[in-house]
Amino acid sequence: MSIAKEDYIEPCCVLSKPGAVTPIPAGRVLAKLDEYLGKNDYDAAERHLLYWVTEAERSGDLRGELTLVNEEIGLFRKKGMQAEALRAVKRALALLEVLDLDGSIIMATTYINAATAYRAFDMAKKALPLYEDAKTIYEKNLEPGDRRLGGLYNNMALTVMELDDHARAETLFHMALAVMERVEGGEAECAVTYCNLADLAAAKYGMESGETEIGACLSKAKELLDTESLPHDGYYAFICEKCAPTFGYYGYFMDADIFRQRAVKIYEGT
Repeated sequence: MSIAKEDYIEPCCVLSKPGAVTPIPAGRVLAKLDEYLGKNDYDAAERHLLYWVTEAERSGDLRGELTLVNEEIGLFRKKGMQAEALRAVKRALALLEVLDLDGSIIMATTYINAATAYRAFDMAKKALPLYEDAKTIYEKNLEPGDRRLGGLYNNMALTVMELDDHARAETLFHMALAVMERVEGGEAECAVTYCNLADLAAAKYGMESGETEIGACLSKAKELLDTESLPHDGYYAFICEKCAPTFGYYGYFMDADIFRQRAVKIYEGT
């Protein structure tokens, strides 16, 4: 998850004398990172981040470093690089303490990134308290229709589902839908949530008993992904890539292939 420019730009680092810090060009660095991710070029994205994290460390730009370490967490998670992701999580949490960002949006965002990495590497119990803290901060500081809340509720639901709290997971998934249905272009995120609800139905009832509910969820997900107004950009490709395995797992092989091919075409620029 990217951090907004206003979350990291400050007159000077709180630990430094004025003029002692040379900020990295964070906006430009993030724009180039988005370019690599839009092409699904994770290796180039990794090299880019490693270079600029080193530059931020060298120049004493701790806020810029935190911005990029947050990006590293997500990238290493996507690449399945557990040791690197957890090392980035440790650094990000340490930077939060040094920068004294208690109760801020950037603190909540960092908690979410860290928690999502923990969950990805089978540490749901370690993830949940971070999601809880992020939820408290977000709900206090964000408008009810802010898409960041939708993302939090969705990820938190996945975590409690892994911990077998199906009732709370369902509540959180529907909270995510309530947010994203109000957001312009939120259909893609809603599709992800419906795929997650299909998994929840399977967990609650079993694949055979839950077949009707699973089918209904996937039908809704397909309808949302086919929304004509959705831009077919790198993010849409990522969503298609994320949803395709769920369709395939439940036997919707044609739909799975359609969404995989859409992602490939976008990444290849065709």
